[in-house]
Amino acid sequence: MNLPSLAERRGIRPIATPIALAALAALPLLLAAPASAHHLMDLTGLKPGVLTGVLSGLAHPILGPDHLLFLLAIGLVGIVQPFRWVLALLGCGLVGNALGLALPGLNWVEPLVALSVALTGLVLARRLPPAVLVPAFLLHGYALSGAVIGWEPAPIGFYLAGLLVSQSLLLLVALTAVRRWRQNASSGALSLTAGLLMGIGLAFTWSALVA
Repeated sequence: MNLPSLAERRGIRPIATPIALAALAALPLLLAAPASAHHLMDLTGLKPGVLTGVLSGLAHPILGPDHLLFLLAIGLVGIVQPFRWVLALLGCGLVGNALGLALPGLNWVEPLVALSVALTGLVLARRLPPAVLVPAFLLHGYALSGAVIGWEPAPIGFYLAGLLVSQSLLLLVALTAVRRWRQNASSGALSLTAGLLMGIGLAFTWSALVA
């Protein structure tokens, strides 16, 4: 007779294990590059222009692991009225972009952006309200605008357009696939995921501070 495993007796679904293994396996790769150095122009050496501005805006949230993980983790926090949340978050992102272009160079923004990943873990663990994601998204917008300081207005505009499209698509994924997983996940899997987000977020923050 097959006896239930310890995880089964505690009500933890087997899906929690591959989630933990995948996150832990990806952690060294995520920490290999500083949180502030994920920009298509830096990787390719291309000059700013209309096309490169769009491509850079589309790629920047994906190339930055802290930005990517934060956007996807939003689907885990159980927000209601997702459409309104998407509009509010994207609006805050645009405000952050404008602030970043008008008042660039705030050194403390990058560690706070990295720390926002840990905040999503605390929200998932119900230690913080989902409202903290709104100012966190503003900080992400500020940080993402730093890559185009010194560009001409036209490439900046196309970069921001690409950025808006990229973030919208990632939020759509977060509020469909990721949110669906959250609704079906056990409490043990959610607790494990919250802990991983907090741990990875703190590691990102440390990397941003010492970079």
